[in-house]
Amino acid sequence: MKPVRTLAAALGEGSLVLDGGLSDQLRAQGCDLSDDLWSARLLADGPWQIEAAHAAYVRAGAQVLITASYQATYEGFARRGIGRDRASELLTDSVALARRAGAGVAREVWVAASVGPYGAMLADGGEYRGRYGLSVRELERFHRPRIETLAAAGPDVLALETVPDTDEAEALLRAAGGCGVPVWLSYTVAGDRTRAGQPLAEAFAVAADEDDVIAVGVNCCDPADADAAVALAATITGKPVVVYPNSGEEWDAKTRRWAGEEQPVSSPFSPDRLHAWQTAGARLLGGCCRVGPARIAEVAEALDAERGAR
Repeated sequence: MKPVRTLAAALGEGSLVLDGGLSDQLRAQGCDLSDDLWSARLLADGPWQIEAAHAAYVRAGAQVLITASYQATYEGFARRGIGRDRASELLTDSVALARRAGAGVAREVWVAASVGPYGAMLADGGEYRGRYGLSVRELERFHRPRIETLAAAGPDVLALETVPDTDEAEALLRAAGGCGVPVWLSYTVAGDRTRAGQPLAEAFAVAADEDDVIAVGVNCCDPADADAAVALAATITGKPVVVYPNSGEEWDAKTRRWAGEEQPVSSPFSPDRLHAWQTAGARLLGGCCRVGPARIAEVAEALDAERGAR
């Protein structure tokens, strides 16, 4: 069952808990994610695993689930011999799996259909560089078909996420325009710039006057980089802010591993940051890579405590 309130209406009433890294929970369930399709492979080979991972985040207190479609593209599926019709079914299934996982609890759970950047399809860490040598128009043509398919599947919002530069942000917003589903736009950043090196003030301004954009912010970045970005996103756009950083560890695109994966370091991702993010304008708060259900449970507990203190 879809929530009674729209996500935009809910954000107008307070903060919501996002889920964490879907791949982290899938690995914890024993799934092999070494394929170029990453978690999207399981849409075809193990959809029950994806639903179970979503359900783990629901149990942890997540109120918004992000689908397994980040790396799901028609081009990527085609390389695996999956035809266009079947690819459309898998993209649609990504929304249905998240919806089912949230249906069994006595609270509203919203579904965000993930639309990853062009670099995610390359499976070479390109989303951390941007500037693929494609024009805005070419990027728009790439993104439009799957955005249309995902929108038709009935999510509550499209998560245009891990966007590395303003050209791709513009292309994504054009592709999503008129699809009938609101969007959030979330950049991956380093310091006070996008991964492609553009000032964040310019990047956030791309979405400032877009009525379909219900939240703007950052994800898949160091938690420390999110601190200033949240306040800047709120100031530039006047919109609710979405923030879901990584644990703080470094990703090695060549080895496809996180630094410290075998001997994890103390994570700078902490619920202690939540109050500052909320004060600065954050309304969608969660985690990305290497942030699992245990951390999201801490986020949910901290937000519940803040609500109770008011």
